[in-house]
Amino acid sequence: MKDTRQILIVDDEADLRKLVGSYLEKESYFVQTAKSGEEAIHILQQYHSIDLVVLDVMMDDMDGFTACEKIREFSMVPILMLTARSSEEDKIKGLKVGADDYIVKPFSPRELVARIEAALRRVDGLQTNKQMIKVQELEVDKNGRIIYLQGKPINATRKEFDLLLYLLEHRGQVFTREQLHERLWGMDSQMGTLRTVDTHIKTLRLKLKSAERHIKTVWGVGYKFEDAQ
Repeated sequence: MKDTRQILIVDDEADLRKLVGSYLEKESYFVQTAKSGEEAIHILQQYHSIDLVVLDVMMDDMDGFTACEKIREFSMVPILMLTARSSEEDKIKGLKVGADDYIVKPFSPRELVARIEAALRRVDGLQTNKQMIKVQELEVDKNGRIIYLQGKPINATRKEFDLLLYLLEHRGQVFTREQLHERLWGMDSQMGTLRTVDTHIKTLRLKLKSAERHIKTVWGVGYKFEDAQ
């Protein structure tokens, strides 16, 4: 449903933020706003539930092109750029720095909503094809066997990937080291010791950085994955 979708509107003009916000709220989107590129970057880094960004190009402190480029350094959230300039060069520049779509002012509410819906459908299609599992800033592509942290892939080993995926797919359930060793090492379970599990948990946590909070140690029992805030 649309009401689960969160849109971040970024513009230094309060009237435009209010106008675009009212369009989207009528379509049952949840709206957040930012009055600058810096504020938008802060929101996206702190909250990982934003589904799409509507980003104005012409802002005083940081233009939309720069903001888009900085956002792409840590996030692949869809970005729809707004501009009063219709030149081909500007459109190409926006797409080159990572925008997903470009809409020229003035625009109709129906066109804006249609473009947002199209961008969200594309993302949903990609995630379905990839069998993505997403928990806040952490995403796991099951088919591609890739772990993404804030939109960037991390360099995980085969066993680290298997360990994270197993805990993620059984989130909330506590597993002993014996259970994890038997499940993930299988026929090789006689190889090494139970310390192998601890070692892989440790290296995985280091690579997950802030997302390591999801992997909880249950003292005296084992480990579990939790949807921590």
